[in-house]
Amino acid sequence: MLNIKLRSLKTLSTSLCAAVLLSASAAQVQAAETFRMSTLGPGSSPYMVMTHFANTVNKALPEYSIIVNATGVAPKHALDTSKGRGEFFMMSPSIHSYMKTGGGMFGKIKQAPELAQNLRAVFMFPMGLYQGVTYADDNIHSLKDLKGKRVFAGPPGGVSRRTVETMIRAATGYEPGEDYTSVKLGHESASQAFQDHNIDVYFNATVAPSPVISQIALTNQVRFIGVDMDTFNANPALQKLLNTPGYSVKTLEPGVYGENQVNTDPVYTIGINVGIATHKDLDEETIYNMTKAYWDGIEAQKASTPWLRNLNLDGVFADMNMPMHPGAMRYFQEIGLDVPEVK
Repeated sequence: MLNIKLRSLKTLSTSLCAAVLLSASAAQVQAAETFRMSTLGPGSSPYMVMTHFANTVNKALPEYSIIVNATGVAPKHALDTSKGRGEFFMMSPSIHSYMKTGGGMFGKIKQAPELAQNLRAVFMFPMGLYQGVTYADDNIHSLKDLKGKRVFAGPPGGVSRRTVETMIRAATGYEPGEDYTSVKLGHESASQAFQDHNIDVYFNATVAPSPVISQIALTNQVRFIGVDMDTFNANPALQKLLNTPGYSVKTLEPGVYGENQVNTDPVYTIGINVGIATHKDLDEETIYNMTKAYWDGIEAQKASTPWLRNLNLDGVFADMNMPMHPGAMRYFQEIGLDVPEVK
């Protein structure tokens, strides 16, 4: 009888210990602080960089859990974060400039300039080039050949769409909906539609080589189209566009996408810098830890991930027109960088 009781007590003790350990383990899992990160759709450069940032941080710092949302458009992401409805978003210098002044897409949002003061930069990175790609056998050699074609210029309501349509208008005089069809799709749906040959020209602002376009170029000959330098230099609309914060003329060189890229001359287009940004009230230590985890580990990954070579410390402040978060500032100062003062 005594042995049975002792055995029962021992079993109960073991069960209690196991329960305590399980509870502690569950508590540790639950203790991971969750952060929401909004970016552009799959296939875009911001999606690639910001998903990579989230995955790197989540792996290196298990106390944090960044969840990526790749729906919606950049202006809404900025507004949501400024109101505390998210923790991270893709910062575009042009969008932030409009938000600070209450212009452009923020014209009807009276509190936009005040809300802009809630935002802080973590670091900048090259969004890449506006790459306009078509299948070589479709006989589209320039923007003037877009007459009557189906073109993906960017998601509805986004800055990318406005930029590409301005480029086409400047080079050709063509208007969307009149001279060509500017299809209304998100990035992921558009890339699939292009692969299915349901779109004639696919524009995407992304690093070169883009994984999405590289996949297409593996089995198809492709041609890239852009704007000639004479038009860039002489067209008032393009000059105004190039005065937008974060914008500059860039070249896509022949051979970037291998033997199936049929271009023999450089293609001139617009390049953009963007960044990861957050709310000013996010904890300094948290942002410091995340920034350090990302940049301390990125060099070792570049050999196996070619597009990461576009990211380097020389560009972390490029075109930054938003104050830097104190946590990110502390990290960059620790490694010897001079952080520019932005008001």
